[in-house]
Amino acid sequence: MKARPEFPLSVFYDGSCRVCSREIDHYRNLEHGGKLIFVDISAPDFEPALYGRSRREFMVQMHVRDAGGRYFLGVDSFPAIWEALPGPGYHRLAKLIRLPGIHLLATLGYRLFARLRVYLPRRRDCGQGHCDIGHSR
Repeated sequence: MKARPEFPLSVFYDGSCRVCSREIDHYRNLEHGGKLIFVDISAPDFEPALYGRSRREFMVQMHVRDAGGRYFLGVDSFPAIWEALPGPGYHRLAKLIRLPGIHLLATLGYRLFARLRVYLPRRRDCGQGHCDIGHSR
């Protein structure tokens, strides 16, 4: 677990993933202070090399990059995002998920989701029922 993030945060998400997109839409609707910048890694014009990472690295787990250039990966990306959201509820959730036992369980759950998400239904606008997300793992 890392120190608190410096805002704004770049939130890298898979826009072809229906579940991922719904969650990001929820965050987008809540945060209006410019603390979160959303980057769709499934977009044709996304250039992972600009961030020193490969497309595959971005697809394997969630990435959040803070203003200082630090990355928060996987389950650690969520408390970083939640700290940017208004109200005390998400801030409490961020503190809770950082507790050692809870963090371990959340990490295990996230890893399972990350492996299974390639089998989840894709967004309908991906054509042919699926999007190219770099399945080679």
